[in-house]
Amino acid sequence: MIVEQIWTGNSFRNFHYLIACPETGEALAIDPLDHQRCLDRAKARGFTITQILNTHEHGDHTGGNAPLIAATGARLLAHAKAKIPDIDRGLSAKDVIRVGKTVELEALDTPGHTMSHICLLSHTDTPALFSGDTMFNAGVGHCKGGGHPQSLYQTFSSQLHGLADHTQLYPGHDYIANNLRFTLDREPDNARARSLLAEVEDQDTNQALVSTLGLERQINTFFRLQSPSVIAQLREKFPDLPEHPDTETVFLKLRELRNSW
Repeated sequence: MIVEQIWTGNSFRNFHYLIACPETGEALAIDPLDHQRCLDRAKARGFTITQILNTHEHGDHTGGNAPLIAATGARLLAHAKAKIPDIDRGLSAKDVIRVGKTVELEALDTPGHTMSHICLLSHTDTPALFSGDTMFNAGVGHCKGGGHPQSLYQTFSSQLHGLADHTQLYPGHDYIANNLRFTLDREPDNARARSLLAEVEDQDTNQALVSTLGLERQINTFFRLQSPSVIAQLREKFPDLPEHPDTETVFLKLRELRNSW
């Protein structure tokens, strides 16, 4: 499996992806808002875009569908209940997307950011999670555009927490520096988050860090729901927090703080 991460440089800080079969050159484009950058990268690499996948229905992920389909004839894939025009294949949990002869990707039904959100998990020796706006480096998606924070918690607790540490993370946007600052606001003694912020604050986003779930467990406060430091800091904002809050309560309070941080 070949993964091309495409930095858009736009105000939304989008990442797009081409996932290609090394034998046939067939490629799947994920959330190709800047369709021309996807076409240019495919041409440079000798790929043929045959499928498009939208992780969810927001315009900064679907806006390039029509021109890319017009240029390539690609089939459009998305969540079966997503409000996206002209879907050729509606996806449900555990559906498999094949690209060329060698690539298999499993659809995960991951509500929260929206209620019809798909993440993709590769069937490879080193798994890769294409997480859209469900999960970012050191953070999670908001729920203001048709989602629900309790559903996002359930997605994390029942699906993402169980993924292997060596799973690589490919999010829909580059928010890593600001998310690390939120981690440090919530957990000031997190040395790994502090050192990573120094590494990525001025990173070349054309060659952005690809983190892993193992790293995220160290630096993403939404994975650190039982950290005494996180809970102590949270109690300063929410004095009525129970002495031993459950993980869902911690997650929801963190998401509430992040909404206005």
